[in-house]
Amino acid sequence: MTIRAVVFDIGGVLEVNPPTGWPERWEARLGLAPGEAARRLQEVAAAGAVGAISEAVAEQRIGAAFGLDTAQLADLMGDLWAEYVGELNTELAAYFAGLRPRCRTAILSNSFVGAREREHRLYGFGDMCDHVIYSHEEGMEKPDPRIFALTCERLGVQPAEMILLDDHPPNTEAAAELGIRAVLFRDTPQAVADIEACLAGRAR
Repeated sequence: MTIRAVVFDIGGVLEVNPPTGWPERWEARLGLAPGEAARRLQEVAAAGAVGAISEAVAEQRIGAAFGLDTAQLADLMGDLWAEYVGELNTELAAYFAGLRPRCRTAILSNSFVGAREREHRLYGFGDMCDHVIYSHEEGMEKPDPRIFALTCERLGVQPAEMILLDDHPPNTEAAAELGIRAVLFRDTPQAVADIEACLAGRAR
């Protein structure tokens, strides 16, 4: 079946997000045990990822979890978002943007409340493709099959007419089970070559 749509992930794909060490710095600053930051953030991270809480409530809960004053909370959120948005993979982003009008395109991302505004302001994702689908706005995350079905619906294609590029094997595996052409991102040249092979009908 002819490919009519290409869908990219954000974190680790369109964005380069190396660890910045901010949780460890805050653990040292607040006298917390190693790993305590992740434990305290676990509940709010899960809720924010599916839009069960607003960005304002998320920030309030993060401040309460660490016992932060207003200035400290602003500093911590700045560190958190700096790692979250990382840096744009400029080569891959240019390739992705150039897929139109050859294909319909979308971004599908497991996200956190507030991501759309920040990422569009920094990188213009909303202008780069036909649709941007965030888990926090849809109430479900990859690898839930429903979010892949939703993406196909938004793009007006069948699963076999779509390519998904993602760096997380459970996501590519779940997509492939639905009949989507799933490409596991390892690096930019490999990803572009694999997508072009799929578009040409030469599955790699």
